[in-house]
Amino acid sequence: MRLVFAGTPEVAVPALDALAASPHTLLAVLTRPDTVAGRGRRSVRSPVARWAEEREIPVLRPDRPGDPGFLDELAALAPDCVPVVAYGALLPRTALDVPRYGWVNLHFSLLPAWRGAAPVQRALIAGDEITGATTFAIEEGLDTGPVYGHMTERIRATDTAGDLLARLAEGGAQLLRQTLDGIADGSLSPQPQSSDDVSLAPKITAEDARIDWTRPAWAVDRQVRGCTPAPGAWTTFRGERVKLGPVTPLTPAGSGPGPGPGDGPGTSDGAAGPAPAPAPGEIRSGRREVLVGTATGPVRLGTVQPPGRRAVPAADWARGARPEPGETFG
Repeated sequence: MRLVFAGTPEVAVPALDALAASPHTLLAVLTRPDTVAGRGRRSVRSPVARWAEEREIPVLRPDRPGDPGFLDELAALAPDCVPVVAYGALLPRTALDVPRYGWVNLHFSLLPAWRGAAPVQRALIAGDEITGATTFAIEEGLDTGPVYGHMTERIRATDTAGDLLARLAEGGAQLLRQTLDGIADGSLSPQPQSSDDVSLAPKITAEDARIDWTRPAWAVDRQVRGCTPAPGAWTTFRGERVKLGPVTPLTPAGSGPGPGPGDGPGTSDGAAGPAPAPAPGEIRSGRREVLVGTATGPVRLGTVQPPGRRAVPAADWARGARPEPGETFG
């Protein structure tokens, strides 16, 4: 088939690699306009644009995919299909109607679960154990079109959103190629999505990334991992916002293994026994670790990034910040 590929960020590049190695013909790529970044306010091309330019493939960058000039360009290319991976703009009917087989999206969830902009992050934060990727025919609704195929992926105990998305991008690239192969040879037709178990995945906001220490340890763990690397989970310390890297939930005191004697917080001398678990948000710092209380027991911090500084191991941060006994994160 004759293809125009639509995508913008780095996560779309594995699909481009897979399609470039397929028998299909890549006519051009469609991506978002260049952005301005850095102190020098330099123009920055998207990863998809850079990939195409390195291979001398035409790049289309309309301000809006409904612009008449872009629609004329697309019609002149006469693609059979437009595969999409994280393009980042709503598509009007005038654009959807151009290719013979429509626009086929690779979405990083098992639809109808997690329709929207942040499916990987929302699956992690919700505590899902299984996720995946889906190919479907784009229509004007939000990720509501009929489904061609899907793949599944187990969420690992230490996955961040970045880790999980990278695996889904690689596996999903092969799913997208197989979908286009099936459309081309007539062996695949889309099936309507189920109307059951629909969930929405709106973009993660700064407030979504603020850690709620009154939640259970597993939920804090999932929230931090779901917001890593972007936008970054955060809390406040002495009135300033600090970012936190992934944390490790610990077994509540008295019910399993925890820090050994002298290893750090949560211990006491002599026969008095272990100190009570820290209250939600309470910081306990020791020589080699920093614990913070939640609703069900402490979590061990990984890295801490104060404002305007780089992330450092939590114990290094505590040596400089010197949290007082009983002091809390906001």
